[in-house]
Amino acid sequence: MLFPHAILKKLEIEIDFKKSLNNKGKNMKFLKLSLASIIASTGLFAGTYNVDLDHSHVGFKIKHMMISNVKGSFDKFEGVIEYDEATKTLKAINGTINVNSINTANEKRDDHLRAPDMFDAVKYPNITFVLKSVKGDYVYGDITIRGITKEVKLELSNNGIVIDPWGNQRVGIALEGKVNRKDFEITWNKVLEAGGVAVGDDVKLEIELEGILAK
Repeated sequence: MLFPHAILKKLEIEIDFKKSLNNKGKNMKFLKLSLASIIASTGLFAGTYNVDLDHSHVGFKIKHMMISNVKGSFDKFEGVIEYDEATKTLKAINGTINVNSINTANEKRDDHLRAPDMFDAVKYPNITFVLKSVKGDYVYGDITIRGITKEVKLELSNNGIVIDPWGNQRVGIALEGKVNRKDFEITWNKVLEAGGVAVGDDVKLEIELEGILAK
């Protein structure tokens, strides 16, 4: 259960040590421990939010034929967000993406993306992400694709908290950034007659997450 921020600021534990130290009536000074400062430093009361698949999006785009972008998404994923309501800060994200759910609106292309020379979905059925730190408007985390883990830097949009019409508390987080597919041994390509290649190396990530506070 989350404590209102206004209460946290006022709430203090005051421990009065009045026991004499040396039979001369000397008393220890009051020791005041601010509960609000303890909570702020430890994130003890950060809320746990389960990612709402119906209102979230894990998308990407990559350069095609040097002149345009192909966009796609993953339709199946799950995750947990830790968010401190009192300080309005993101504390943690852990997510898992089902590789077989890749969708670029082209069945033949999607089948190739699942193949061994691309994502190799049979051997590596999941992509995972674990948040490591938040620094200003950026997050740093470990993303694992094809069993290879690399650190990634993503731009963060912290959209805060809202109560929906059914009484559920929701949090909104958006992340944008890029990874190089070759870092994960996804190297398939074709050389164009006029020069250049069929598929770019940089994959731009576009992620929108909406989480519901666990009860």
